[in-house]
Amino acid sequence: MLDILSNGQNPEKVDEFIGDCFDGLKTLKFHKGPTYKYPSKVVEGMISNEGEYVDFSEKFECVGAVENYLCDLERMMQRTLRDVLEVAKTTADSWDLGEGFKKRHEWLEDYCAQISLLGTQIIYTEETIRQFDDMDGGSENAMKDYAIVIKKRINDLIERVRVNLDTQLRVKVITIITIDVHARDVTDMFVARKIADQ
Repeated sequence: MLDILSNGQNPEKVDEFIGDCFDGLKTLKFHKGPTYKYPSKVVEGMISNEGEYVDFSEKFECVGAVENYLCDLERMMQRTLRDVLEVAKTTADSWDLGEGFKKRHEWLEDYCAQISLLGTQIIYTEETIRQFDDMDGGSENAMKDYAIVIKKRINDLIERVRVNLDTQLRVKVITIITIDVHARDVTDMFVARKIADQ
């Protein structure tokens, strides 16, 4: 704490302790170049403990008291992840539209693990609710058909981990497979028990 406070005007020095301030964050990427003097106060993005990099929505400047700019930094991280999630959700809505659109097992490469996992769970929730609505509308096999979609997506992910992948991507895919297997089990339970409403 004393090191952070005593180096408040040197954000690159504070960055050495940034992982102690924020879970999952390893370091920040500072803007470097001939027009910037050391220490740089302009941050371009963040790097997780796993080495994933996420660009900030806009450049962030560490100015003022360290306790203030760290709070502003937290808000920037939240805003950035919210913006990335909005894009991820929009692109996820086109997973099953066919040619010219990315399937989910390709889509997840475009986003950090946290966003890929959250996007996947949002889509599962929305699609499950849609199946209940379809069943309400008279489509008796809606949930059964959706269970087939889930199993196909799991198989696509299994095919991904059978080839060489970098460590980050492999962990991300395996984690999503685990979540999908749970989703499959829940959906199969809906089908087996003939649950037709939420």
